[in-house]
Amino acid sequence: MSESVAVQPDDVRIIRALQIAPRASFASIAVACGLTQGAVNRRYRRLRAEGVIRVAGVVNPGALGQSRWLVRLRCRPGSVAAIAGALAKRDDVNWVALSAAGCEVTCATQSRTREQREDLLGQRLPRTAAVLDINAFAMLRQFLGGRGHYWAALQGALSPEQEAMLGSNGSPFTESPVVTRDPVHPTAEDEKILAALAADGRASLVDLAAAADSTPGRVSRRLHALLLRRVVHIDVEIAAAALGCHARANLWLRVHPSAVKKVGRTLAQEPEIAFAAAVSGPDNLHAVAHCRDLDALFEFTSDRIGSLAGLQSMEVSPVLHYVKQAGTLLSGDRLVGPPHTRA
Repeated sequence: MSESVAVQPDDVRIIRALQIAPRASFASIAVACGLTQGAVNRRYRRLRAEGVIRVAGVVNPGALGQSRWLVRLRCRPGSVAAIAGALAKRDDVNWVALSAAGCEVTCATQSRTREQREDLLGQRLPRTAAVLDINAFAMLRQFLGGRGHYWAALQGALSPEQEAMLGSNGSPFTESPVVTRDPVHPTAEDEKILAALAADGRASLVDLAAAADSTPGRVSRRLHALLLRRVVHIDVEIAAAALGCHARANLWLRVHPSAVKKVGRTLAQEPEIAFAAAVSGPDNLHAVAHCRDLDALFEFTSDRIGSLAGLQSMEVSPVLHYVKQAGTLLSGDRLVGPPHTRA
């Protein structure tokens, strides 16, 4: 990422404020950050235009009764870019990463229906000639993710008093089952609201009402219900390089079954960890680590992760680059928005 988009301390405070209250007004953020409303407005628009941050509504398929899967694909040399690009175009694939080995694609499915998931995992990928091997793992329990992304990494950017001005009540993400036992069935109006939020998580109630052919008051009530039932969360996606994180890796941990919960909860408290979940398969914990450089990644994984009680083995798979994260496409280290085509 070029120097022209280097993140300044005031930018970090604004990003932190957005993590706490992603739909807060610029006036409220300005008061909490000790800036003028105009400065917050300009900095936010610059950060968004330069691909440093993106605020978007992300649907949680678990609230709709659908499971989520992590998939590792071993591909023929020279084919990974095309496969990753095709996966990134799909609405039911939430993030896509290329490993530093050059022959592996890792992705996460976010299918809204069982048929959609079975089509991808049971039909399309197995029939792709360039895919040599597929390993799919069901997410069993999420310890960190969604609105919790980078939460620990930015702690301290605002004082507790400043965070309280924005309504902070602690971490926005709490450990929960991946699939709810009481699934929600969104209405046609809800789907229009969700589509508008996917394009802009800070869209005003007036804009959401226009998109849903409804009224601001009704949309406000529906949005509150959708957020309360965790059908959607307003995600503040960040380009990792903008925060100085240039070494990223998928961690595949094999942990004694009795220690999975404890290790997963410990991972969720680490500033370097952006995502952590228990998964099916021999490697029963998956995490995503973002570190300053490879040496910092080595120190983090060997000293702090490697010493955890119950850890039996760990694979550190460096990420060459992300093609998509939290539904947002990337170009190099910059966020460029959602895909506009379907695969």
